[in-house]
Amino acid sequence: MTQLHIKSKQECKYALVSLGEVMVRLDPNEGRIRTARTFTVREGGGEYNAARALKKVFGLNTAVVTALPDCEAGHLCEDLMMQGGVDLSHLVWLPFDGVGRKTRLGLNWTEKGYGVRSAKTEYDRGHTSASQLKRGDIDWGKIFKEEGAQWFHTGGIYAALSQTTPQVIIEAMEAAQAAGTIVSYDLNYRASLWKAIGGQKKAQEVNQRIAPLVDVMMGNEEDFSAALGFRVKGVEISKKMDITQTEGFQRMTEEAADKYPNFKAIVTSLRNAKTALINDWGGIIYIEGKFYQATPRKNLEVYDRVGMGDSFASGFIYAVLNGKTPQEVVEFAAAHGALAGTTPGDTSMATLAEVTKEIERAQKGGVARAAR
Repeated sequence: MTQLHIKSKQECKYALVSLGEVMVRLDPNEGRIRTARTFTVREGGGEYNAARALKKVFGLNTAVVTALPDCEAGHLCEDLMMQGGVDLSHLVWLPFDGVGRKTRLGLNWTEKGYGVRSAKTEYDRGHTSASQLKRGDIDWGKIFKEEGAQWFHTGGIYAALSQTTPQVIIEAMEAAQAAGTIVSYDLNYRASLWKAIGGQKKAQEVNQRIAPLVDVMMGNEEDFSAALGFRVKGVEISKKMDITQTEGFQRMTEEAADKYPNFKAIVTSLRNAKTALINDWGGIIYIEGKFYQATPRKNLEVYDRVGMGDSFASGFIYAVLNGKTPQEVVEFAAAHGALAGTTPGDTSMATLAEVTKEIERAQKGGVARAAR
């Protein structure tokens, strides 16, 4: 991966720094949100999930840049993040007015799907602390020049939260690039987040300003279409895709690489959700002018699909940082994403040994057997 020039570990405190909102997830377990009486509490957030997995699963030192309200709910989220091991020294605390009129903790209500009923996520994240960060609030020079980071990761979910968050992203990316840090961005288009502030038109306006600063762009066909405005003639964008037929994505990727020559790699997970619990799963990357596709997993049984894409991203980042070949990189990404879908919550509970074993299992076409 000669196009991605990675700073040495010795000159960096962090393997990765992420920027984004961390929410408390309220999970009705096997039930429905509207009828639940008890909820399991977890933390999660697209950008944070990648940083947490790199720490807990892969053993790398990571940090998250975010903001929380200085109240009991905010400190609950902090306590959950402490268990994930991510460095919180750049966490910003905002004063709480006792009601949440000015700043509050974001909530994420998520229920599992089953059979014909798909998984469902409902956000409750207006006026949250992380959405109120603005340019100048974070000392990016300290993070990237004094402490040092090999990789910086953020995404389109955070960009959608307010008028100021895209400026924070751009400020961070400029500082990261000036320090020689790799910059990745997960488009992660969420129609519900953009709906009230201009929809796809606004999403494209924001993301097209950010894209020229990105080294590694992550996203699927729908993301590239909705968030960046790419339309490839004769290609139908569909969520129900055959993951082994990637012509549409490949054509769109080549078009994106032509428009944004700064993209050193383009990365996507591939999913066809046949039911809530049965998915085809895989992934593909474009780097140095070539495509590399992971071993496809047909009819993968999924316990909780939320966070699989973030785990794909963190598996990719880990493998790149550890000098794997492009084919090994995409295999690591797909294997980690598949394993993340076997446990509840946004964050991965896998181990590095399990990821390695899953790569071997998928390539041999075997089945999971009990470890005794």
